[in-house]
Amino acid sequence: MSELTDARILAIESSCDETAAAVIENGRHLLSSVVASQMEIHARYGGVYPEVASRQHVLSIGPVVEQALTQAHLSLAEVDAIAVTRGPGLAGSLVVGLNAAKGLAIGAGKPLIGVNHLEGHIYSSWVYADSGHKSDIPAAPQFPLLALLVSGGHTELNLMTGHLTYRRLGATLDDAAGEAFDKTARLLGLPYPGGPSVQSAAETGNPFAFRFPRARTDGAWDFSFSGIKTAVLREVRRMQANGVAIPVADMAASFQAAIVDTLLAKTLAAAREFGVSEILVAGGVSANKALRAAFMNQAEFKVNIPKFAFCTDNAAMIASAGYFRYTQGDRSALDMDVMPTWPLSS
Repeated sequence: MSELTDARILAIESSCDETAAAVIENGRHLLSSVVASQMEIHARYGGVYPEVASRQHVLSIGPVVEQALTQAHLSLAEVDAIAVTRGPGLAGSLVVGLNAAKGLAIGAGKPLIGVNHLEGHIYSSWVYADSGHKSDIPAAPQFPLLALLVSGGHTELNLMTGHLTYRRLGATLDDAAGEAFDKTARLLGLPYPGGPSVQSAAETGNPFAFRFPRARTDGAWDFSFSGIKTAVLREVRRMQANGVAIPVADMAASFQAAIVDTLLAKTLAAAREFGVSEILVAGGVSANKALRAAFMNQAEFKVNIPKFAFCTDNAAMIASAGYFRYTQGDRSALDMDVMPTWPLSS
């Protein structure tokens, strides 16, 4: 695949409750990244309220794009293409971002590139911010690699032998890891968002206080997290029935340890089986400190995990993925529609 080393991509991300825009040069060099969060708005609902999210995107999308271009010191005419998240995600939220990208592409006469949100998470490991020192530029991930995607809606293992090539080895059979964090947080009375709340509570807890199950699955590389969540539920109900105070910190730490152990063990086993050079961990759950430490502290494989700012939803990752699609000649038609359940690979 030939690469246009001077290509600059403006990207828009609006798959859920973050309105984001960014500019990436050469697929890696971050020129700007702006994210307008709706977290405080949705906290009152205990989760993302789709209609509210889409309306907020309408209000935020214009200023966010303008700020991203201003930070990059570029005009719209100076970017080479417009990348946008096409799916998966909330339909209403995706429509706002896609229509904004179409308008920009038509108005500026620029190519439009639809990007899979999950692909964006993978390419977040290619992004770096320029510190002014070449020695600070991280090496790009090397193929073949094993990509573990862990987020609120997805947990899956993909084998990559080159750019934009994905062979899904396994996925969750029920709850995604992030979904299990959110549900467990509610069981423990912890606030939204669940992932950070469980992590915070776990910091003072004993990860060996409860032996929650590490599920075995028929598919060698598949995951299952509903059993862990159910085990927490049963323990909470047992304590409540006996009038026992719930040890939230210990339970959070034990739950978190079970999730991390499961993800690490299965990923390392798959990496050995398929002889990869490196492991890549991406998605919102990759921001979890215990998960990051577990992967980084093993000495068997080199591990790529994005900077914290690029673990959760952002447009820099969409711009990076869009760049590699742009350089291989991918272009999207202006009648492109959103795909709320778009899989990364079959």
